[in-house]
Parts: sequence; structure tokens; C-alpha cells
Amino acid sequence: MTPRALDPFLAFPTALRAAGFAASPEETEIFLAAVGLLGPRHLQDIRRAAHAVFGPGPERRPAFDAVFDAVFLGRSIAAPAPGAPEELPRSYDAAGFDEMPEAGEEEPSGADATTAERLFARALTADAEDTLLRRFQRDIPRVLPRRRSRRSRPGKGRLSDAARAFRQMLRRDGEITELPTKKRRSRERRVLLLIDVSGSMKAGTDGALRLAHALVQGGERVECFTLGTRLTRVTRALRHKSRAQALTLASGLVADWDGGTRLGEALAVFLSVPRFAAHARGALVIMVSDGLERGGPEALVASMTRLHSLAWSVLWLSPLAADPAYRPETGAMRAILPLLDRLGDGSTPAAIAGEIRRFSKGARASL
Repeated sequence: MTPRALDPFLAFPTALRAAGFAASPEETEIFLAAVGLLGPRHLQDIRRAAHAVFGPGPERRPAFDAVFDAVFLGRSIAAPAPGAPEELPRSYDAAGFDEMPEAGEEEPSGADATTAERLFARALTADAEDTLLRRFQRDIPRVLPRRRSRRSRPGKGRLSDAARAFRQMLRRDGEITELPTKKRRSRERRVLLLIDVSGSMKAGTDGALRLAHALVQGGERVECFTLGTRLTRVTRALRHKSRAQALTLASGLVADWDGGTRLGEALAVFLSVPRFAAHARGALVIMVSDGLERGGPEALVASMTRLHSLAWSVLWLSPLAADPAYRPETGAMRAILPLLDRLGDGSTPAAIAGEIRRFSKGARASL
């Protein structure tokens, strides 16, 4: 078994190959040897070693550095947008849909989905619904679904406990009156929370991040990413106990607030990084998004197909589902419906918490 410190170094060549770079086993060995010889004092030394060994061309250096940052720092990765954008229903469309806003416009972002990438900073605050979130955080150990662990503990179960049986025999001169048994322990399932931060989700992004903070604080293994035109891991920021501080740190990490919508491509980037994709394996995946994909439905369908194969269950929460009459109208959402275990209301933190409670209620009873 290799030390955990080597994990990013071993995952880096795999991520490079997934991004279209050449990274042979021989180059990987040379890269590890170079890092060992350097005895790096700073991450920049490792980056220089990677440049020297793998040799990306000047025109591909930004993409190479993005993969490096994703593996070693967990920073955001810009997602490409191949293919023709999907036409949205008339009720969601707007004039000037794909045009970038003028610099002098008063509103920095809108409520329409777009393929255009807009890098924008936002200040998040911890205000309303604090009581609800504190209650939800306190109840999380009882709310989240659990799974059987490989570990066991003494109890009335179907497994015989040989170790306890031998100890009893030693204490009683080889006699045993009752065969001790044990049962499997249970532990929380992984939870992967993916939050759409595009312009069409502007009204609900702050609430979703506040609920994400409660999940990360109350759960054992919760990972949180934001999706828009980029992929950003915000778990580390949300681990701060102070909600105000956590949201401030998260707002500084995410660069694509209220921008375009490339869910399929951002999910593909997530799945191409092995240490990110591992968070989805056997997990309850919660996607908070309206699903107004503008990068073409094929990418979203392909990404959701693979995500569904990795996850235990996929819960898609859309603010549009607050309307009981809501039915998915985009081709991408209609195509991925069979891959979802539930399509629910994601309009407010209270609605998201309620959906998680209801979905997990039956799962706990199945243990």
C-alpha cells in the first residue's frame, strides 16, 4: 500500500491522459524521481518539475496548469462547451440570450441560462433560516442514509464471534455455554453535493451554499462542488465552523458565479479526475440545478450515465419543481430522467432539507 502523500502524484498522470496530454509510465517515474531529488519546499517546485518532465507546449500550458491545480489544490477547472447549444422552451428563452453583457450594464448577471463564461465574484452572507439549518445540521446523523460497514461489533446477529468464543473457553476450562455472535456496524454513506451556480440559479445559490455548510458540518463524509462554466471544490472552505467565514472563503474560490451553464462538460471534468470521481462511488449524489443546459444535451446525458453507474442514488433538486405542475421541458432533462432516483424541489434550503429527509427515510429502514 502506497503512502497517502503519494496519491496526488500518482493521480496526476492519469488526469493528464484524461485531459489529452501524453503521460507515459516512464515519464511518471522520472517525475517522481525529479520531485524526490528537488526535495520541494513549495508547490511551485513540483509544478516546475511537471513542466520539465511532461513538457506541455506554450499554447497548452494553461490547460496543463489547470489539471495540476485540480489534482494538487482542488481548484476549479474551466469546462469546454463543444457541440451546438440546445434550444430551450420559449418560456425560458430571452432576447440577446447568448450575448455577453456590456461593461456598463447595471445588472452583472441575469436569470437566463447561457453558454457564455462570466467570471464574477459574489459576497455570500449567513443570514435567514439559521434556525432551520442548525436543526438540520443537528439531525444529520439520523437523516442521512447509512450502509453496512465491513467492521462488526458484539451483538445479536448472524455472524459467530470466534474471538469472544475462544476467550470464554479459556476462562471456563474449555467449556462454552452459548456461542457469541456479532453484527455488522453501519456508517453514513458518502454524500456528494453538486451546486449549479449559473445565472439561471442566481436566486437560490446563496441558500444552497448555506445548506451545503450544514451538510459538511454535520455529515461524516460530505463533498461539495460548484458547477457552471467551471468546476470548483468548496469542501475545504465549508469545513470552517463559522458559517460566515466559510461562505466568505467559498465565495472567493468560485470564479464563475452567475455565468453560463455547461453542466455536462463540468461533470465530465469532475469524472475525469480520479480523486474527484471517487467521491461519487457508492454515494448519495445531490444535484441542485434547474437543468437548463446550454452546452448541448449529449454531454449531460453521457456524464449523468457514468455518474449514475458510480453512485448509490442520484437526487436532482430543481427550483422549477416548486411548482407542482412542473414537467422537464429541455431535451437534456427529459433524456436523463430515467437516470434519476428522484426529481424534487430545490427552491429553498428548507425544500432541499425536506427532500433529503424524505428520500433517506426509506433507505435507513433497508439496513
